[in-house]
Amino acid sequence: MSSSSYPPITALRAFDTCRLIPSRFADINDSVLSPLADSNDDLALLFDLDNATNDRLIAESGNSAGIGIDELVFGIPHFHIINAAFSYPRPEGSRFNNAERGAWYCALTHSAALAEVIFHKTVEYQEIDYFHDTVSYQEFLADFSASFHDLRNDARFQACLSPTTYIASQALAESLLQQQSLGMVYPSVRKKRGTNIACFRPALVGNVRKAKIVQLCWSGGTMPSVETKGS
Repeated sequence: MSSSSYPPITALRAFDTCRLIPSRFADINDSVLSPLADSNDDLALLFDLDNATNDRLIAESGNSAGIGIDELVFGIPHFHIINAAFSYPRPEGSRFNNAERGAWYCALTHSAALAEVIFHKTVEYQEIDYFHDTVSYQEFLADFSASFHDLRNDARFQACLSPTTYIASQALAESLLQQQSLGMVYPSVRKKRGTNIACFRPALVGNVRKAKIVQLCWSGGTMPSVETKGS
């Protein structure tokens, strides 16, 4: 693909962008392994077993096929949250990443980030035809000052914004990664007039901090109730 076939590049400064992740992954101090151990020695053995298959720790040890240790970040607040976004891709990938390497997805507004989470979680429940669950999410804010490939207002890349398939968008992202792209800014597919970012480089995810706790509750219908706590 020639450079003229790529989306234009836009210099973007965006503050307080929003990313929602399940709360159980948001605090490494509260391990889900703790209730399984009868003693500290047993817990240490469980941690050793978990660490051997922990994709983030594998990446941080320089043994990931998808991302090099030189690209990851260390010693800054929530660095493990940043690194996990790149080392734990979904098995089928996401809109602008494949199954080997993840990306930091976020939205310019809380409502756009929430729309993405509700959509994907609802799809999971549709697959099992069960809409009775409560899930808690931790919101992380981050700031960006970088130049991203821009899919807004560019009809050439409409296929990359498909609501049902990621084939075109993943192919574009793979090509852009090879050209050292920093990431994508694109219109939200799930929130009208929303804007999302897919950042390809961990070092660009700046000033990460916790914000709201969001609880989604499905009570039989496809749309959950939403309860927000915190700032």
